[in-house]
Amino acid sequence: MKNLTTYLLAIAMAAGVQTTSAQSKAGYTNLFNGKNLNGWKILAGKAEYKAENGGITGTAVLNSGNTFLVTEKEYGDFILELDAKTESNLTNSGIQLRSHFDPAGHNGKGLVYGRQCEIDPSDRKWSGGIYDEGRRDWLYPMELNAKAQNAWKNGQFNHIKIECIGNTTKTWINGIAAAYVIDTIDTKGFIGLQVHAINDAGQAGKKIFFKNLRIKTTNLQPQPFAKDVYVVNLQHNTLSAYEKQDGWKLLFDGKTSAGWHSATAATFPAKGWKVEDGMISVIGANGGEATNGGDIITDKMYSAFDMSFEFRMSRGANSGVKYFVTLDEKTQGSAIGLEYQVLDDAVHPDAKLGRDGNRTLASLYDLIPAKKQPRFVHPIGSWNTGRIVVLPNNHVVHYLNGIKVLEYDRGSKAYRDLVAISKYKVWKDFGEAKEGHILLQDHGFDVDYRNVKIKELK
Repeated sequence: MKNLTTYLLAIAMAAGVQTTSAQSKAGYTNLFNGKNLNGWKILAGKAEYKAENGGITGTAVLNSGNTFLVTEKEYGDFILELDAKTESNLTNSGIQLRSHFDPAGHNGKGLVYGRQCEIDPSDRKWSGGIYDEGRRDWLYPMELNAKAQNAWKNGQFNHIKIECIGNTTKTWINGIAAAYVIDTIDTKGFIGLQVHAINDAGQAGKKIFFKNLRIKTTNLQPQPFAKDVYVVNLQHNTLSAYEKQDGWKLLFDGKTSAGWHSATAATFPAKGWKVEDGMISVIGANGGEATNGGDIITDKMYSAFDMSFEFRMSRGANSGVKYFVTLDEKTQGSAIGLEYQVLDDAVHPDAKLGRDGNRTLASLYDLIPAKKQPRFVHPIGSWNTGRIVVLPNNHVVHYLNGIKVLEYDRGSKAYRDLVAISKYKVWKDFGEAKEGHILLQDHGFDVDYRNVKIKELK
C-alpha cells in the first residue's frame, strides 16, 4: 500500500510539473493563488468577495454601490483569460481593464473608473461588450456585433479572453470574437472583478463565480480576430490594419476636402464649410437651408454599404447625413435623399413636426422615428456616433452611439406606404435608386463631422 501511495503521489506530482511547465511555456501566470485574496483589494462598495473552491466568489449586497476586487499591481499590455459564471440572469458583472480609483469619487465613497469587459447574462445579451465604468459609459454595446450576442451561456462557466495590447482592446466569449475597441487613453492600470450594485431584495445574496484567472504580459502576439466585426476606433480619422483589411475606407482624411464636392458644382464650396482640427464643419448661417456653402456630396456613388461618422452639434442645430442622393430631383433647398437626421431635439422646432417624432435625431427623416433611450444620446457640444448600414438586400439600419434605433426595407410595401404620406411623395420611386452619393447637409447651423468611414458591402 505504501508503495502504491508513493507511486500515485509521484504521478500526481509529475502531472503537476507538466501542468506548470505547460503554463510556463505559454507564458501565463496565475492572477489568483487559489487559496486567498493576497494581491487583491476591495474598492468602492460593500459586496463580499472570498476565495473558495479554488476560485473567487462575489456576493451581491442590497443597497451597496458597485464593488470591485482589484489587483494591487497595475498592468500595461496583457492577455487575460478566466472563467466566469453568474447565479442569476439578472446579476450584472464585468472585468475591469487598466482601470483606476478616485478615493474622492461618489461623494467620498470612492470611484473605480476605466474600461470594462461586460458580463451581462440578461436578455440584453451584451456579454463581451466594452463599457467605460465611471467615465464615458458604453464604448462597444453588443448590438454592434449581434452575431456574438449568444456566445454567453447562462448557468455554466464561460471562458473569457481579453487582449489589451497597445491602444487596442479585444474580447472573446467562449472563443467567439465579441468586441474591438481602439482607444486613446489608459496605457496601464489595475485589473478588477465587479459585483454590480443592486436595489432589488430578490437579487441580494446572488453570487458571481470566477476561476482560472491567468495573465500573460510578455512575448504577446495579437490573436487574429474574426472577419467583418465592426471596430470602434476612437483615434481621429484613422483606420487600423484590421479595418483596412476588412474593406473600410475613410470618406474624410481629416486634413482636406478630398473626395467631396458641392451638390451644385464640381468643386468644393468656397465658403460655408471649413476643414480644421481634424473636422469637416458646416459654418452656421442663421439656420438657412443650403444658403451659405450648401450641401456637399461624395465624389463617388454607393449602393450597399456600412458607414459610420461622428458629429457634434451646436445648440439648436439642424443637419443631416443623406444617402442615395442622385441629384435627379429638382429642389430649391437641400438635395433630396434618404436622411439620417442630425438635430438638437430639445431646441430645434423640427423635432415637433412630422409624425410621431420622425424628424428627431437619428430618425429616417419624415418617414421613421428613431427609438432612443436618453442615456445613449450624448449632450449638445459632445460627440455622437451615427452609423448607417445598407445591406445588398436593401435592408437598412440606423444606429446612434452603438444602439440600433430603427430598421426598414427599401422598396418594400411598408416603405412605399410611408413615402406616400411624406414630403417625398412628389418624387417617383423616392429613395429606391440603385446607387447614390452620400451627402452632408448645410442647414445653416454649426455642426462638426469627423471619423467618417465607409465599407462597401457585396
